[in-house]
Amino acid sequence: MTDRSDDPNNFRKLSPVIFVNCLAGGSRTRHYLPPIQKLFESVDLKAEFVITQSVVELESSARSAIKGGHRLLLAMGGDGTFQGLLNASFGADVLLGVLPTGGGNDLAAALGLPRNPLHAAQAMIQGEGRRIDIVRVRTADGRTRLYAGGGGVGLDAEAVLFAGGSYRRLPSRFRYIASALRALAGYKPLEIQIDFPGSDLPSHLGKALLAAVLNTPSYGAGLRLAPEAVLDDGLLNIVMIEDLSKKAVLALLPRLLRNGELRTSRARRWTAPAVRLSANRPCFFQGDGEILGPAPVDIEVLHGAVQVLAPARM
Repeated sequence: MTDRSDDPNNFRKLSPVIFVNCLAGGSRTRHYLPPIQKLFESVDLKAEFVITQSVVELESSARSAIKGGHRLLLAMGGDGTFQGLLNASFGADVLLGVLPTGGGNDLAAALGLPRNPLHAAQAMIQGEGRRIDIVRVRTADGRTRLYAGGGGVGLDAEAVLFAGGSYRRLPSRFRYIASALRALAGYKPLEIQIDFPGSDLPSHLGKALLAAVLNTPSYGAGLRLAPEAVLDDGLLNIVMIEDLSKKAVLALLPRLLRNGELRTSRARRWTAPAVRLSANRPCFFQGDGEILGPAPVDIEVLHGAVQVLAPARM
């Protein structure tokens, strides 16, 4: 962080605990762990690296660290790893960060962190705290979960099952697109209703490939569904991709693979502080690449709810 002696979150006054998800990004996390450890040593930051094998283990370790008085907690992995840290630490007086070694890293991109994890760590060390919005989801089974990037129902939630399984070793965006194509083979469009509680926006009902709710411009390793999204504006970005033929989906692939752009007249977009998604048959909602629970889901933005490390603003 920038060196401000009156700043209670001064990076150099804190001893960071870094939760390492060795399963994130294939071998990417293991590859970058030694140089990142050396980087922290070189700037005299006494970082504790905690190796975790699951989100459950990470959350338990994070809660223990908070009870022990630690205030700077970093997730070394992807968006799903940060989600675990976020849920474990929410409500505590802590500063969070992400070292992007996962398959997605959409939150890191939205924060302006470099893609290279070592460069990202350097940017964070010279960075500053920034308040950002997060998203709270209540699923039909009564569970509540937080995420920071993007989520949805439909094809993307179906694709998550493949992305975490047979396609896990594919690199970043290719993994998510390959998973979506695999899910598309047997997918039948949902009839999705979108309601906007507390808003004057009218409800919308339609057949769709997916309905997504984003806090970041992209999800799924750079798929830019909501390019106008801002991390701290107090709004959700809701995107419905209406029913498309398989041929139409394939026609979108070259641009998606090249730069993550989705250009189609069948995309409908709204912004609102809260939204409810329901469907005509049982389906699940995913957030940051993790299945969070069944629809219908109630989703709301929590404005400026957490402070994270980000590159210093010019």
